[in-house]
Amino acid sequence: MKLIVTIDTEEDNWGSYHPTDYTVENIERIPELQRLFDDFNVKPTYLVTYSVASDEKGSAVLEKILDAGKCEIGAHCHPWNTPPFEETPGVQNSMLSNLPADLQFRKLSVLHRTIQDRFKIDPVSFRSGRWGYNQAVARNIARLGYKIDSSITPYMDWGCYDGPDFSTVSPRPYRFSDDNIFREEEHGPLLEVPATVGYFQDDFEACNRLLMKIRRKPLALLKIEGILSRLRLLNKVWLSPEFSDAKSMIKLTERLMKKQYPVINLFFHSPTLKRGLTSFVQTEGDEKRFLARIREFLIFARDFGIESIKLSDSLGIFHPNGPLPAPFSKPLFQEALPEQGTGVSSSFNETGRI
Repeated sequence: MKLIVTIDTEEDNWGSYHPTDYTVENIERIPELQRLFDDFNVKPTYLVTYSVASDEKGSAVLEKILDAGKCEIGAHCHPWNTPPFEETPGVQNSMLSNLPADLQFRKLSVLHRTIQDRFKIDPVSFRSGRWGYNQAVARNIARLGYKIDSSITPYMDWGCYDGPDFSTVSPRPYRFSDDNIFREEEHGPLLEVPATVGYFQDDFEACNRLLMKIRRKPLALLKIEGILSRLRLLNKVWLSPEFSDAKSMIKLTERLMKKQYPVINLFFHSPTLKRGLTSFVQTEGDEKRFLARIREFLIFARDFGIESIKLSDSLGIFHPNGPLPAPFSKPLFQEALPEQGTGVSSSFNETGRI
């Protein structure tokens, strides 16, 4: 198993969709984070927004790490502060997937060129802001030369935010063609490496079907989900130090190791490094605990021989001209009843951001 660490490297201003009213002070905390990664020979992938890439001071921090060969730089599109600004600002249009395909492409092109000019690289890894990803986004990033997408959050439906529905998507990476982002194609030109979300229980698909059913009315009113979670019969877990403690991330990883997953994708946002910018970290103590969770997980990964790779390195694992490293025991996608609600953490509801 390989460990990928992806960081949405973005502006400070969560919950604001103003195109120019932002700062990037959280980037000053990245050197401390990088020192932690260096201790464990972890090479993270910083997925940067236009706000960061176009900021001289912020991008210089990342450029130094990149020049030392200690990270990868990819793209992370926040459409509300990526020119051109032709859409009406707001929650719905904060999802790149909700914009017209032509406007998507022009925004992505500006972000792409800015990264090229600033870091002197051709980025190949991409994640859509707020997980706003669909067929049109996939086609547009392919036009720009991207090879990997990491915009899918398995078993999540972002419909209440006017976003996409990934509620029947497995966390296992897969190749696909840009004519259908939800269909595995062994020799497809694009690779999807989802953010890792799974269950403590063995049968992810059965757990997901059950969770979707009990979140529908009237069962949702009975609070069955909370009861099953406390009984450790149904536990959905994010491989993210923003939502999960180290023990939970370790337990999920052990489950994925048992299921012979070739890679896992740990993810979080750079503003969480600085207290007061997100609901996840509000105090100095929260800052220390956040880094401690990452450290504890990395100790586990080191001790169990889980090697860190950059997101782009996964291209060598899932090579288009060869078989997948482990067969799919079940279909990636399956028929399921429509879900009422998203199962989003209360932190999302508090911030209004995903």
